Amino acid sequence: MAKDIGIDLGTANVLIYAVGKGIVLNEPSVVAVDTKTNQVLAVGSEAYRMVGRTPSNIRAIRPLKDGVISDFDITESMLSYFISKLNVKGFLSKPNIMICAPTNITEIERRAIIQAAEKSGGAKVYLEEEPKVAAVGAGMDIFKPRGNMVIDIGGGTSDIAVLSLGDIVASKSIRIAGDELNVNIINYLKTKHNLQIGERTAETIKIQIGTAYLDENDQDSLEVRGRDSVTGMPRSVEITAEEIRPAISVVMDQIVNAAKEVLEIVPPELASDIIDRGIMLTGGGALLKGIDKLFIDRLKVPVVISDSPLDNVAKGAGVLLEHMDTNSKKSRKANK
Repeated sequence: MAKDIGIDLGTANVLIYAVGKGIVLNEPSVVAVDTKTNQVLAVGSEAYRMVGRTPSNIRAIRPLKDGVISDFDITESMLSYFISKLNVKGFLSKPNIMICAPTNITEIERRAIIQAAEKSGGAKVYLEEEPKVAAVGAGMDIFKPRGNMVIDIGGGTSDIAVLSLGDIVASKSIRIAGDELNVNIINYLKTKHNLQIGERTAETIKIQIGTAYLDENDQDSLEVRGRDSVTGMPRSVEITAEEIRPAISVVMDQIVNAAKEVLEIVPPELASDIIDRGIMLTGGGALLKGIDKLFIDRLKVPVVISDSPLDNVAKGAGVLLEHMDTNSKKSRKANK
């Protein structure tokens, strides 16, 4: 029998949850392609190691941009590779797939995601909204008549939603998230230090010394190596957490403002539930240092960071698939 799978098709990473097994795959959403032959050379971690280090005929492509598919064929190749690697197909059956998407995508973008999943080997494909699935994966009970608020900060999008009775009451999705932080760090170093760095170095800076809420004790610094944009020669500079804070705050301010907009349109009863229960932060962006302090300071409500923010969407997709499977078995028994 095929094993049903939940897929978090992220801009930065693809995570796959197999029903009954848990998370079985977590790899970067990168594909290396030979531009002369259009042949796929590497997928996932192996392709990510090539980013910024390839000869002119090899391109390391991210087939997803801002949470949606920007290159259909490459996305299909990537998903097919991951699914075949996991060996979840049965002898004569294909797995059902639940795949997650931002709340504000267009009908064309929705169809592209479903089609890519079907072509890569799915039987039935279900598309679910990311913040709802992330909330389930974070352990929130969204099926009761009370307000739950989740902020899911990924690589390409930040999704904010208030949920009650198993559905979204109010939401906002902005195409500003972790990747935008990397771009800002790259631009900052180029402007301030005439130093050109790559995407991977920017990611390292963000993880090691990036902070959303600077306090007096933050004295973190990091030696950064890159190419001098004036002389063209390799060079290194020492940068501090305080120094790159403005590059990060531009992005964080926009996410905070989007969260405020959602809170402003929520019915009063649900707003009081959120004050009691707090906001759940999830997604890779929730790992940014001081992010909970920033939201507490700006929104004046309690904020909790999920235990495993990177895994929540994939986990939630798996839980919902299991829930659907249990319900369909119950309905079959009732019909008998």
